[in-house]
Amino acid sequence: MNPTVSTTRLAWPVLGVVVVLAAIAPLLVSSFFLNVILTKALWLGIAAASLIFLAAYGGMVSLAQVGIYGIAGMTYANLVLADGGAAAAWNPYHALVVALVVATVVGLGFGWIAARSEGIYFLMITLAFSVLVFYFFSQVTGLSGFGGINSVDLPGIVGSAESNPVPRYFLTLVVAVLVFLGLATLSRTAFGLGLQGVRDEPARMRALGFDVLLHRTLAFGIAAFVAGVAGVLSVFYNGRITPGSINLAQAIDILIIAVIGGLYRLEGAWIGAFTYALIDNYSREWVPQVGNILGPARFNTLIGVLFLIIVLASPGGIIGIWDRVKAKLGDRKRPATPDQRTVPQER
Repeated sequence: MNPTVSTTRLAWPVLGVVVVLAAIAPLLVSSFFLNVILTKALWLGIAAASLIFLAAYGGMVSLAQVGIYGIAGMTYANLVLADGGAAAAWNPYHALVVALVVATVVGLGFGWIAARSEGIYFLMITLAFSVLVFYFFSQVTGLSGFGGINSVDLPGIVGSAESNPVPRYFLTLVVAVLVFLGLATLSRTAFGLGLQGVRDEPARMRALGFDVLLHRTLAFGIAAFVAGVAGVLSVFYNGRITPGSINLAQAIDILIIAVIGGLYRLEGAWIGAFTYALIDNYSREWVPQVGNILGPARFNTLIGVLFLIIVLASPGGIIGIWDRVKAKLGDRKRPATPDQRTVPQER
């Protein structure tokens, strides 16, 4: 799979304005919007960014990201011993580090296997990994079971989400900014450029002496680390984790978020996640008549319709629409060249 990656990016001043607005969001929006929309969109965006990194720079569309972030979340929850299941509870910060290490190592293993395939075969192998993780934690009752792990102990930096959601929001915001900057910088390093070469011309890169399998495996490991970060943040957000939160539907949702925002642009991860969170929470209020007819299925129907519209109208997602609008406005403002001006014909 050789996706066409847009070479344009949102201008850094625009991104800076977005970050500033996000930083002052607690002063502008309600606690409900801050907690349920913005915080959720930030950690979902991190999960989608791990997928977009693989798709945009490695040509690998993975459905294993939810499974990997589930491994990180389950590892963290078990180590801090939620529900008082054992005497020796881990420090939340130590558990956080171990959870990310476990997710990254498992991701490297998944990548080493999946990186030997391409296209639809890669997609199906990563889907199998995600389903495997779901059934593992569903069946192994000592680690989770269908009931999941509740009342997870959180680090002090998160604060109490019930009384004050601001600390958790700022923590998630800072992590999201670091993830974006880290992946954007990595894409310009020798490794990132080599990965893009492997994406476009694997046979030529192999002939030049590059280890294609190693590049793809390492990229999968990096994406697994990012997905693990999202998994731990999801536990911070929900205070619990269950197999139902890392099932096949969630894996598809992350792919939908990436496609809606823009599958080959890192910033599209958070645009898609914000759109997803808005539809998830306000779909009944926006379309009460349709909501009454569709019932609980209204969200899936609306997100499915939006997904189809995006795929048909703008394969580049919402950010692709922005690029086209900006290009058209730029063409209108650009003065015509002598060759473009209308020259009156002589009679």
